[in-house]
Amino acid sequence: MIALAQLLGTSLWFSANSAMQELAREWDVSAVEIGWLTGAVQGGFILGTLTLALTGLADRFRASHLFVASALAGALCNALFAWAAQGLADGLVWRFLVGLCLAGIYPVGMKLVVSFAPERTGQALAQLVAMLTLGTALPHGLRELGTALPWPLVISASSLLALIGAALIWRLGDGPHLPRQSAPSNPRAGLREAFAVRRFRAAAWGYFGHMWELYAFWTVVPLLVANSPLADAYSGLGVSGMAFAVIGVGALGCLLGGALSRRFGSAAVALWALALSGFCAVAFALFWRALPPSGLALLLLVWGAAVVADSPQFSALASKACPPTAVGAS
Repeated sequence: MIALAQLLGTSLWFSANSAMQELAREWDVSAVEIGWLTGAVQGGFILGTLTLALTGLADRFRASHLFVASALAGALCNALFAWAAQGLADGLVWRFLVGLCLAGIYPVGMKLVVSFAPERTGQALAQLVAMLTLGTALPHGLRELGTALPWPLVISASSLLALIGAALIWRLGDGPHLPRQSAPSNPRAGLREAFAVRRFRAAAWGYFGHMWELYAFWTVVPLLVANSPLADAYSGLGVSGMAFAVIGVGALGCLLGGALSRRFGSAAVALWALALSGFCAVAFALFWRALPPSGLALLLLVWGAAVVADSPQFSALASKACPPTAVGAS
């Protein structure tokens, strides 16, 4: 249920990317400026997660309540972006607020998962991030299905999905293995305590590099498809349909990585996923003009699967290495 709620809630993350072309045309802005919308979401998410960590808010309130409140607020801000934004400046504000709300959905969803299944963190988080990946791809799928619909309606569909996700978590509540507690008197000390642990520090820095690549890739997938031979070779699928496939296949990568983590460990899976993703990035940069459309499609699908497969494993490594009271918070 948490994984399904994560799928629905994180559809807010890249909802604007599904309408890139319409927004650029209607607001008379460039593709680079449209990319700032994604940057605004990321900026809001970073500020939100830092706020949770440095203030202890994630420990002051029940995780399920924080998830629900964040999903409701994110749905509202996303809908206001679709219907109230008159240009890029307005849009950046609403997308920043969406990112702020996502800080109470994604990491808090991880906290909920750990509270129900602490004994199989790697596999459980793999399921969660698989749903995050599908949630990221979902707006592109909605755009492809609703080609004839106005773009505000397509973006608003993500708000409806987030509301359903909030209802699921409201019904579920918190797990038994992460009891409610009051906020620590000095959250910054808890943050320093976590980073003093070498294994946590290594996982955190690895996660940083991974996330830099992951969100850059997810942002530019529609542009990679539209400006490559794939756009003509598979015109029947459309750019949105192919973007949905390339991003969505990452869910399979997460599930496969979760299964492999039980045999080889999270660190090994994260290492090999990073290596494969880096190889695909170099191969695409060097050979995207030379490869036939089928080979290029296969390369992007492999890249889409590998680029996110290490994400739940880094989360699992971090959650196991840091103090239990800091899981999902500091």
